[in-house]
Amino acid sequence: MYGTPELPPGFVSLPYANPKAPKGGRMVVGEVGGFDSMNPYILKGEAPYNIRSHVVETLLGRSWDESFTLYGLLAESVETGPNREWVEFHLRPEAKFSDGSPVTIEDVIWSFETLAEKGHPRYRSSWEKIDRYERVGERGIRFDFNTVDNELPLILGLRPILRKADWDGRDFAESSLDRITGSGPYIVGEFEPNRYVEFVRNPDYWGSSVPYNQGLNNIDTIRYEYFTDANVVFEAFKAGELSYFREGNPAKWKTDYSFPAALNGDVVKEEIPHRRPAGMEGFVFNTRREIFSDWRVREALIQAFNFEFINQTMNDSVYPRRTSYYANSDLAMSHDAAEGAVKSLLEPFADTLVPGTMEGYSLPVADIAGRNRSGLREARRLLQEAGWRVDDAGVLRNGSGQAFEFTVLLRSDRNEAIANMYAEMLARLGITMRQELVDSAQHNTRKSDYDYDMMVNVWGLSLSPGNEQYLYWGRDGVNTPGTRNYMGMDSVAAEAMIDTMLTAESQKEFVAAVKALDRILMAGRYVVPFWFSDVSLVAHTAEMKHPEALPIYGDWIGFLPEVWWIEE
Repeated sequence: MYGTPELPPGFVSLPYANPKAPKGGRMVVGEVGGFDSMNPYILKGEAPYNIRSHVVETLLGRSWDESFTLYGLLAESVETGPNREWVEFHLRPEAKFSDGSPVTIEDVIWSFETLAEKGHPRYRSSWEKIDRYERVGERGIRFDFNTVDNELPLILGLRPILRKADWDGRDFAESSLDRITGSGPYIVGEFEPNRYVEFVRNPDYWGSSVPYNQGLNNIDTIRYEYFTDANVVFEAFKAGELSYFREGNPAKWKTDYSFPAALNGDVVKEEIPHRRPAGMEGFVFNTRREIFSDWRVREALIQAFNFEFINQTMNDSVYPRRTSYYANSDLAMSHDAAEGAVKSLLEPFADTLVPGTMEGYSLPVADIAGRNRSGLREARRLLQEAGWRVDDAGVLRNGSGQAFEFTVLLRSDRNEAIANMYAEMLARLGITMRQELVDSAQHNTRKSDYDYDMMVNVWGLSLSPGNEQYLYWGRDGVNTPGTRNYMGMDSVAAEAMIDTMLTAESQKEFVAAVKALDRILMAGRYVVPFWFSDVSLVAHTAEMKHPEALPIYGDWIGFLPEVWWIEE
């Protein structure tokens, strides 16, 4: 994205892969939820996300040891204009789908057009920035842009390339259990909807000699088993049915791994550090609901959330709080008044920004003992200022007599425990918070349609935020279903910061725009933030191995199972 790639021409492998890793073995992974489709690129149905990483390939591949650098995968070359006003890709002549048919420019064009017209909405915005495209020779294609967007050549390089013939006589937008024919290292093996799916390594994989792939995709069979909740997954791991388990509770990490396999060394515990942004997780206010449209009300509910007490109860106070969407990285905002380039970017929108954006915003710190008197006092003050008062029966009501009550949508028993504590805290203000626990399919549908008052969500953010930020915070997402603007955020200033990120000509300007966006998000009070961890807690069978060198993103995309291998 900026500067030059770290790896030189003729590199042997990615720095966090072992090119000498042995091939073979079998891995069984536990997943919470289910699936009823084999197409992960459309809104309808729920498909295994692993199809995107195991089966389908892109023109370029990402190195997770750099902020945002891509190397050749299906494409043997890429060229851009001096101002990135166009990009040209040339396919490798040896690139083939798993059925042996060649990957052609026709497949590339069909994939781009179909994803934009019938695929998930996230693919549409980039296609709208293409002025025209044309074939270049037998294996080349050039895209000319109508918008200044320095990230666009990279985004197009990461578009999935599908086999056009797979959809002859079929509607791409309709959910189906027909297997996708990809060009990737795995093919879809046996599966049963909502039960399991297997990915089998293709012994005739065309890309086995490509430098980018050296040391990747080492395991012969990867089977994903689907369960009702995380507790059942853990019990299956203890019973030896699964190969690894990611632990999200540090208290359990200390106390719950004394089962026989862990004591005799058949199971290994590892803490894998990372340097990626914390992202955001917490209770999300749906500001499309009138009850949460006032920032003062949202701040009041943030004040009422005793994070210190809940973190101690749930995590032994091990984890720090998410005080920024980009915490744990150089992209995180400061909590004092905006200065320099950040201030200059925000000033034109000062009249539209809520208090705290320019002046500085920090989350409240409560009393671990659990009473949180100061937080509740501030919450009452803000609620009164917003027109809410407690009646003689102890119920918080507005001027129209409407009671302050809402429902939080949940699908995890762990989040249910947090919600129970939060509900008790809100009850002291005269607020009723109900809980609705639904299965994975219902949760995904209602989340996509914004059919909730409040829910828990996680936004995983990277060191290279770009076009996806429109999907997360863009104004189109207020009414368009299927985006990740779950809070209903409607901010001209936020979109201007994203615009600046995409047109920045230097890393310094880019970072300033991200910090400014971070301020808009935090001061907007759209989420009651939870905690985060700068390490991943992974327990796995002793036969599972990974290289000593770790990517800066740690245990994230492209790491497990991609660079791991089985050593009997």
